[in-house]
Amino acid sequence: MTRVQAVVFDMDGVLIDSEDLWKQVRVEFAARLARRWSDEDQAATMGCNTAGWSRIMVERLSLREHGLDEAAVAHMVIDRLREKYRRHLPARDGAAAAVRRLAARYPLALASGSPGAVGEYVLEAMGLAPLFAVCAWGDEVEHGKPAPDLYLLALARLGVAAQHAVGIEDSGNGVRSLHAAGMGIVAAPHPLYPLRPEVAALAAVCIGHFDELDAAVVEKAGFGWPESPIRSVPVDASRPERPAHAGTSDAAGRHRSR
Repeated sequence: MTRVQAVVFDMDGVLIDSEDLWKQVRVEFAARLARRWSDEDQAATMGCNTAGWSRIMVERLSLREHGLDEAAVAHMVIDRLREKYRRHLPARDGAAAAVRRLAARYPLALASGSPGAVGEYVLEAMGLAPLFAVCAWGDEVEHGKPAPDLYLLALARLGVAAQHAVGIEDSGNGVRSLHAAGMGIVAAPHPLYPLRPEVAALAAVCIGHFDELDAAVVEKAGFGWPESPIRSVPVDASRPERPAHAGTSDAAGRHRSR
């Protein structure tokens, strides 16, 4: 009998390469108001939920002077992001095929910090929505990644214990979240954002391309953290790791189940 009873995917950075689009939306939003959104501003939003990043935007861009509060800013930013996704959805190469491979073997869940309205659109556009038994969104939990709350919520909805589940993550905060939840870990870092060695060491398997992600890799991850993690890509301490994404759900209580 297989040890692994479910696989849980992150979305931003795993299924789609969305970080640049989030930044573009915020830069354009600020420019329309004769303001500037900097790399430092963007970094401050990483790991925040919708309430958090909208508050940062209001404060750093002095948006109350324009009569804009957090709810209005969140609404405008999310709407603009969805428009960009309609024109071009930046799917990570091989990710959709990997989801389909694993869906033939395991129940799947999504644990994403993205807004529910955006996340649902992404899954539908990629043709993957029917493959996920449940979804958990950021504003459904009190603490975002690296806290384990999102993954624990997804597992509760699946009815699967953490020790029988494997998660797929690209970011340092995401890997830490899986580790805190007690799940097996497959790291799939973006080529431009390698994980720090101490974070990569938490993963049982680190893949360089989604073509490598199959049931054999998942089963290896399901047996925990070996003394020497199985990796096919190097880690790089000299480059910044990719944080968990700042976009989180504005759709509290919303999830999909079969």
